[in-house]
Amino acid sequence: MAESLILFAIMITCIMLSIPIGITLGISTGICLWLFSDISLMMVAQKAATGLDSFPLLAIPFFILAGSLMSAGGIARRIVNLADSLIGFVTGGLAMVTVLACMFYAAISGSGPATVSAIGSFMIPAMKERRYDSAFAAAITATAGTIGVIIPPSIPFVIYCVVAQASIGDMFIGGIIPGIIIGAALMLVCLVTARRRGYVSSSTPPTAKGVARAFREAIFALMVPVIILGGIYSGIFTPTEAAVVAVVYSIIIGKFVYRELDNAAIYEAFRVCGLINGAMEFMIGLSMAFAAYLAMQQIPAAMASWLLGLSDSRFVILLVINVILLVLGCFVDNIAAVIILTPILLPVVKRLGVDPIHFGLIITVNLACGFVSPPYGINLFVASAISGESIEDLSAAVLPSFIALVACLMLFTYFPVLTMGLVNLAR
Repeated sequence: MAESLILFAIMITCIMLSIPIGITLGISTGICLWLFSDISLMMVAQKAATGLDSFPLLAIPFFILAGSLMSAGGIARRIVNLADSLIGFVTGGLAMVTVLACMFYAAISGSGPATVSAIGSFMIPAMKERRYDSAFAAAITATAGTIGVIIPPSIPFVIYCVVAQASIGDMFIGGIIPGIIIGAALMLVCLVTARRRGYVSSSTPPTAKGVARAFREAIFALMVPVIILGGIYSGIFTPTEAAVVAVVYSIIIGKFVYRELDNAAIYEAFRVCGLINGAMEFMIGLSMAFAAYLAMQQIPAAMASWLLGLSDSRFVILLVINVILLVLGCFVDNIAAVIILTPILLPVVKRLGVDPIHFGLIITVNLACGFVSPPYGINLFVASAISGESIEDLSAAVLPSFIALVACLMLFTYFPVLTMGLVNLAR
């Protein structure tokens, strides 16, 4: 027990000192090895190196690169136009267009902040022009951006599956229905808010000709998830190979079809991808050493015994886990939290009979709520930069959408068929 307390005390101290998560994991693992074990500190480097020797991990940089290339290649704008042609005419239509566009873009980017940035740059100014409250416009965009890590492909899903040794393909399938449900819940928030505040629609009722034109312009963008998911589930290629295909496809479409992707944009996409992936892989490697130390000291087993000792009710224990994750999501990055918490909590939920794919959805949605929860709230910071609204105003405006997210989380937690239904059909 002393080892656990010291380990987490060191971690919390490092995080409070703003030390990067990767270095924090290495420091805490190394110090505890030195204090409580005869094993050489070389174990940290060895486990980090062997942990990164993973073919599925190659999917991460390629999905990041594909998202950057698609954003610069005009795909986001065409997705917005298609969403507007479909539902822009209803009450609060422009806000609903934002949610629907985020759902479409989520099937391309795999990232919450990237979704907010790509869609918000178009939709937040458009909503402000239509006299939507600026804070509401930014808040609904920030919340809809969380769908970017739920609807596949999702970078946190890939990382979770690598840490949990679960199937990435099954995890992608498991995120489809929950992502759609979250989108529908946020559209309901838009409708209720628009009716209460008197927001007008953004366009006239759609015509078959207008929808067909918008669909025709966006067809190459919409083919991305079809190619990625269809190729994975048909067995044509693995998730990692699908990410490579997405990169090649995005370059061809952006440069030669839409003709909006120039060489400078391609270079910038590669540069940003390298920076993000370097930091992420460093963190993932040291997380493997951290997980190995946890297993060696039987900390997950001790955590499982403690949680299971709180109650005999699966309902209560899952509720406690959700509360813990929601609180941690306010302070720790989604990816870092997945890396740290998965080896600790997965053995607990397995003893409760929870499928690892179902738990992957639970932990991802929980931590996605942290995207719009101060003080971390990265989606709020992106939306704030676009809209010019303060974080304080956005924190108040995001509350109805946040409640909708948490309601969806509870639904997914206690009705696993919403996650596992399609997965079981595909297995």
